[in-house]
Amino acid sequence: MTAASMDVSGVGAPAGLPIGKGWRTDCPSEPVVFPYDGSVIAQAPVGTVGLAREALAAGLTAQREFRRSAAHQRRAVLLKVAAELAARRQELVDLLILETGKPRVDCETEVERTIFTWEASAEAVSQVHGETVPLDLHPSGEGLRGFWVRRPIGLVIGVAGFNYPLLLASHKIAPSIAAGCAVICKPAPATPLTALILADVTRRAAEAAGLDPQVVQVVTGDAEVGRTLVEDPRIGAVSFTGSAAVGHEIARQAAPVKVVLELGSNAALVVAEDADLEAAADAVCRGGFYANGQACISVQRVIVVEEVREPLLALLADRLPSLKVGDPRDPDTRVAPLIDRRSTERVLAWVEMAREAGARVLGGTADAASGADSASGAVRPTILVDPPEDTPAWCEEIFGPVVAVRSVTSVDEAFEVANRSRYGLQAAVYTRSLRTAMRAIDELDVGGVVVNEMPGFRSDVQPYGGVKDSGTGREGPRFAIEELTVTRMATIRA
Repeated sequence: MTAASMDVSGVGAPAGLPIGKGWRTDCPSEPVVFPYDGSVIAQAPVGTVGLAREALAAGLTAQREFRRSAAHQRRAVLLKVAAELAARRQELVDLLILETGKPRVDCETEVERTIFTWEASAEAVSQVHGETVPLDLHPSGEGLRGFWVRRPIGLVIGVAGFNYPLLLASHKIAPSIAAGCAVICKPAPATPLTALILADVTRRAAEAAGLDPQVVQVVTGDAEVGRTLVEDPRIGAVSFTGSAAVGHEIARQAAPVKVVLELGSNAALVVAEDADLEAAADAVCRGGFYANGQACISVQRVIVVEEVREPLLALLADRLPSLKVGDPRDPDTRVAPLIDRRSTERVLAWVEMAREAGARVLGGTADAASGADSASGAVRPTILVDPPEDTPAWCEEIFGPVVAVRSVTSVDEAFEVANRSRYGLQAAVYTRSLRTAMRAIDELDVGGVVVNEMPGFRSDVQPYGGVKDSGTGREGPRFAIEELTVTRMATIRA
């Protein structure tokens, strides 16, 4: 696939939006742009409030039957989708590169994780079950039999972010199907193409299993389209991945409907005095710059014990030049341009604010005033040393290839500094001490603690989610199914 412009039907999906039983072509379109060079790769359909309302009606209709679907049917759908995605993996990688601008290596990882997520969701269908309840523990329950089951929560609205559009859409759609919930996916405006392909594959798999294709729909569009979807009181749940500010607004709009929020972070990596510094430096460079730094659990804050600060900084400085910046289609590229110019300008502004506040800069912007690679326009991998804690590059989510480093006197202080954040998604600690590792698991106020690996490690079957401003609820097929089902108690007088 080249970066030449094409209609959305040229990227492996029918033209239009999958709404109702067919594909609606009576909607406007807008260009999807390759972030590397600004070329238009497709004209994608844009949803409207009217189409959102039609999708809601169709999804609610489909849900009435889908909630009674057999487990083997849902499992068959999930396995069939996984198989087709696997057969089309190279096509999907090439499209993800053009759609997101992420380096090829990161898009390959996204496709493999996507396939695994569908396979894992198929296996999780067998975990949708209940258990008996000993009602006769109290005398009033004598003669009664009780058990509970899990039932679908209803129509799900899944809102996905731009940074991993195929994988994030899959984490909305696949567990919904496994749980017996129809789903409407709203992809990010900049990256709708892979979600449209995913919908096409899933709808055909549903029909092959004897199910209504309306169980999966996609509606693109602006904030008003999103508001129309999440504010409808008839839906069962909203699952959102994106920024904290937007997530808070969606939670207000959707109330009292259940909302699962996977929001932002500024992940900390603690380096103890006994750490393997070579491994820690590798983790910073792998974990800080993958996906162009546009990952909510990429390394942003490195908190290093003072006695190993200078050796760690030296190792980091040695590694930065090896990170190739440029065309994401090149297999050797590790950092490419961000999703759009506005994001690039914000990241560079935050780096400059940190510099003006006293931070020292390693690599990246140290050798050019603009901080952007002259050939590609990408933000070069940057390490900020000693930015004040109140600068955005430290305390907010930068979402770019920038890592900030501060030193502390002890691991105790490191954990305190790590917890001084409004975010709490995942964090990491490098140490040779089992005691320090267990303390990190006990004391770090986050949804996940990773020991001797980057905080960006995520298995798609783990319970994934955060605390504080990093969100509520958990993803991962088994855990998402729990979020998207409700217990129903049955009490029987024998």
